[in-house]
Amino acid sequence: MRNWKYLIAAAAICLAAFLLYRTLSRYSLEELTAAVTAVPVPRLLAAAGFAAASYVCLTFFDYLALRYVGRPLPYPKAALASFTALSLGHNIGLAALSSGAVRYRFYSRWGLAAGEVAKVVVFCGITVGHGLMTLGGAALLLRSELAGKITGLTHPVVIALGLGCLAVPVIYLILSVFMRRPLRIRRWSLEVPAFRLAIGQVLIGSINFAFVAACLHQALAAVADVAYLGVASVYVIANATALVSHVPGGLGVIESVVMYLLPQNDLIGPLLVFRFVYFLAPLVLGGILLAVTELVLRRRGSGAQGNAPIPAKA
Repeated sequence: MRNWKYLIAAAAICLAAFLLYRTLSRYSLEELTAAVTAVPVPRLLAAAGFAAASYVCLTFFDYLALRYVGRPLPYPKAALASFTALSLGHNIGLAALSSGAVRYRFYSRWGLAAGEVAKVVVFCGITVGHGLMTLGGAALLLRSELAGKITGLTHPVVIALGLGCLAVPVIYLILSVFMRRPLRIRRWSLEVPAFRLAIGQVLIGSINFAFVAACLHQALAAVADVAYLGVASVYVIANATALVSHVPGGLGVIESVVMYLLPQNDLIGPLLVFRFVYFLAPLVLGGILLAVTELVLRRRGSGAQGNAPIPAKA
């Protein structure tokens, strides 16, 4: 029974390697090289910086979630579990399940029960939702004409949707102040976090999506003069569609929506740069971290067993 955990870890590492190969195999080495080198170095570095800032924000999702469940861990441990889980989950798809499995692999060895890990996953998912709602609501209101063109909705409907999106985190914050009992929705029961945790969710979730949109904006700015808010609104719409469809890394979804924004431009270079710095590079790092972590902990476990005292014979 003990070996099944190692099988899960090995499967996750192999899947990460396969996803990396599948994504890159569609392009020749010359295409990849030309696409990346066509992007100015300052834009490439800025995109990579914003991608790194996004993943730093994501680590605080777990850091806050662990306090929510009453099992706080030092930030380095939360950051390791978060980055490894999300760098793989963003590429595998079905992020709640895929990243949840990797999170369980880490947190279970640090003393969390399965139910507590599930609450961490739900808390992080809600944080993602609040970030998407906040940035999406702001984008719908500030770029209502663009949102109307993309969605085909009328201007009043877009405004109403924007206000509705912003109302969700506001209501959540109000509940965190006055709600002391678990919120029950049919068979589901949700313990509303304290206000400090709730405001942290909304802020960190929003900042994360702002950084991701900034990463995409820097990549697209290499070929076109496009406003940040336009890219942010398009990315939010694309990301919402990708979350609903559970497409790994939003493959095809983000490209389709971005091409609507810039139909006359050759976007293979900027989009490849965006995918490389936000999905593929973290995927490689996450796979390496998972492999190294498994090897180190397995050796520690073997060493602990080897150093265990031998029971005396009767």
